[in-house]
Amino acid sequence: MSGRRRVAATMGRYVGLLPFIAFAGFPLYWMVNTVTVDPLQLYATPQGLILNLQRLGNLFEVFRSDSSPLLDWLKNSLFIAVGTTLLSLLLAVTVAYALSRYKFAGRGVLGFVMFATQMLPQAMLIVPLYAAFVALGLLNAGGVVLAVTAFTMPIAVWIIKTAIDSVPVEIEEAARVDGCPSFGIMSMVTLPLVAPSLAAAAVLCFFDGWNEFMFATTFIQEKDNWAASTGLAAFVGEFVTPINTVFAAAVWFTLPAVVFFLLLQRRIIGGLSAGSVKG
Repeated sequence: MSGRRRVAATMGRYVGLLPFIAFAGFPLYWMVNTVTVDPLQLYATPQGLILNLQRLGNLFEVFRSDSSPLLDWLKNSLFIAVGTTLLSLLLAVTVAYALSRYKFAGRGVLGFVMFATQMLPQAMLIVPLYAAFVALGLLNAGGVVLAVTAFTMPIAVWIIKTAIDSVPVEIEEAARVDGCPSFGIMSMVTLPLVAPSLAAAAVLCFFDGWNEFMFATTFIQEKDNWAASTGLAAFVGEFVTPINTVFAAAVWFTLPAVVFFLLLQRRIIGGLSAGSVKG
């Protein structure tokens, strides 16, 4: 009887979650549904809720356009997002560990500077960054990675530092007594204990890089090297905007970010129990 009650309780929880899942997934479903609607009927009649599976192939039509290389744009956005995430985490881990574990002159100033960077709007830095990147030959995706990292890295520093502060110093001292070097203590002892915070920082950095528009539009001139966000904006015409094409491209632009979050969400949950200490 108890087993049946557990099964019933589990099914009840899943059924209770269905409305929330439907609410969260409805925008993506509506974009896919719009792609399957005949453009001539899109404004003539109210759009229905039932998906037209026969026209689902329209999602792939956007990749067949020579004037709009969406696949290349998605690759460029992926490069920017992954580059921003890796560079931000690499810098943030070292800075956060130093702020948390070491006492040095200017420690408070450095922490304030990390916080103060979030007060600067990106638009104010466009012109000086553009001039600097022209001189350095960085008007490309690499320049966008550097520019976005300047804004995402301080956020990652504070997320990771807060997590490191909660790790007992005695654990590191025990590793040091056993002969573990300082870098090994940070990489093999402390960082695994703050894995959930690393994953949360990675999600924020990836989303910032993936959705970047202002720097990507300014620093990348060649159409084939555009980020997907710039390419999506280019679909909007002065007189005519192909709604089906825009929504199809938006679906493909949304999916990588959703998949990345879902994959990393498991790591966040797993990391919550991975940091336990056995006495």
